[in-house]
Amino acid sequence: MIGAGYVGLVSAACFSEFGWTVTCVDKDPSKIEQLRQGRVPIYEPRLDELLERNIRMGRIGFAADLASSIGDADLVFLAVGTPMRRGDGHADLSFVFQAVEELAPHLKDFTVIATKSTVPVGTSREIEKRLKALRPDADFAICSNPEFLREGSAIYDFMHPDRVLVGCDNDRAQDLMERLYKPLTLRNAPVIFVSRESAELAKYAANAFLAMKISFINEVADLCEATGANVQEVATAVGADGRIGDKFLHPGPGYGGSCFPKDVAALIRSAREARSPLSLIEQVQTVNSERKLAMAGRIEHAAGGSLAGKTIAVLGITFKPDTDDVREAPSLAVVPMLQERGATVRAYDPHASSDAEALLPGVEWCRSALEAAEQADVTVVLTEWNEFRALSLDALKDRMRGDVLVDLRNIYLPAQAEAAGFSYMSIGR
Repeated sequence: MIGAGYVGLVSAACFSEFGWTVTCVDKDPSKIEQLRQGRVPIYEPRLDELLERNIRMGRIGFAADLASSIGDADLVFLAVGTPMRRGDGHADLSFVFQAVEELAPHLKDFTVIATKSTVPVGTSREIEKRLKALRPDADFAICSNPEFLREGSAIYDFMHPDRVLVGCDNDRAQDLMERLYKPLTLRNAPVIFVSRESAELAKYAANAFLAMKISFINEVADLCEATGANVQEVATAVGADGRIGDKFLHPGPGYGGSCFPKDVAALIRSAREARSPLSLIEQVQTVNSERKLAMAGRIEHAAGGSLAGKTIAVLGITFKPDTDDVREAPSLAVVPMLQERGATVRAYDPHASSDAEALLPGVEWCRSALEAAEQADVTVVLTEWNEFRALSLDALKDRMRGDVLVDLRNIYLPAQAEAAGFSYMSIGR
């Protein structure tokens, strides 16, 4: 497994749980040393216990170089980052191609090289072309095996997938991939074999569709506010339709994270390069960007029209609960705008990584929600952590100087918030 980031580490742990012997390779020596000592560098529920068990069983190991592991491998997964490329929105494939160049000299017997990284359509064929140029003598096959894991429930998603998607044009490679996923097929999980191009495009199309559902319900929420409807009632009615489903119909401050923003941008770019633009998805991207920016205005309006000299408690910095990931989180857009408008921001998040402090200079970091609310004029819920749902609204109000509660995730009932003495604002209600 080349790459010990989120995708690589979760996948490596789960494959070792299936009984495979896995070596996880990463260029960051400090990360490898942490893992060897049984310390997990990311927060993901159950990942630590899964790694600890398989390290103890001798089924998973960690290395900082490829040479010691590639030659004996039946399967090599590429799970390196494909961040958004500056300037054009395309996926940056430099880490993928660098890994290909570095593994090429170490290939021995027949090896399947599969991309777990999210890559634009056509990448598998480009990898194949480059490897053939580097090692015309090597016996290998290239597959696309995109992941569909949700941060916060990745272990469950891996073990109980809606589907496993494999893009494969080689019979020997397909046999090996079938063996790899046999523990899942025995539990009736569908393993779908398609062309490599279809697998690559399906990953982007799935994420773009989910992003579209989020932007859709956010716009409907605004319409609900303008007409007196309740977005939660509307979403329940719409989601009850089996053709639509109720997932991703929860209004909020816009989508973020490591996948949706960059994958939507990369899909838009790929479509334009193929001269088949996706105008609907382009609008999804626009709606989401504008959504994040509009949240600061909502908070300012709730605070009486001005944030100058006011203290704001922000609850939740990560892009979603049950993760420490702050990449493209709404907080990274909202908090600086609050500061620019003259507010002092006090923030609390149960698991935000140390990256958050560097990305949000000037924020006062607190150890609890109630500490963040101390003498605050406004409290804002940005991430729907369960501990915020269980928070005593009376205790929260007692800590504050003001009485404004802006709930951008609709985790409280308006009647309860108002009973606690709050001037309460939520989304679409």
